Amino acid sequence: MEQKLRLVEFQVLFKSWKRGIPWWDHLLLGLLVWLEDKFIDLRVEAELDSAIEEYKKIEPSLPDYVTPVYTETFSEGSTSLPEMRLTAPWYKETKE
Repeated sequence: MEQKLRLVEFQVLFKSWKRGIPWWDHLLLGLLVWLEDKFIDLRVEAELDSAIEEYKKIEPSLPDYVTPVYTETFSEGSTSLPEMRLTAPWYKETKE
């Protein structure tokens, strides 16, 4: 696997710090690739955290756990059994 620097800042650092000594240049490249990976991971994590915080500000706040509403109405029909309903608290029944 070829080690390659992805960010311009690290490429500039490598070009300015390399000395033409093969073992030094290889060691420097390895160190910069490792640092670049850590830097990218931290930058991505910070971006995701800020995006999640922004989303939480925009998201409508619903309760974490909602208990359903249980209703029981007796019908005037042929059966003597009541009509039982289980609905969410924010459900609005429309009257027609």
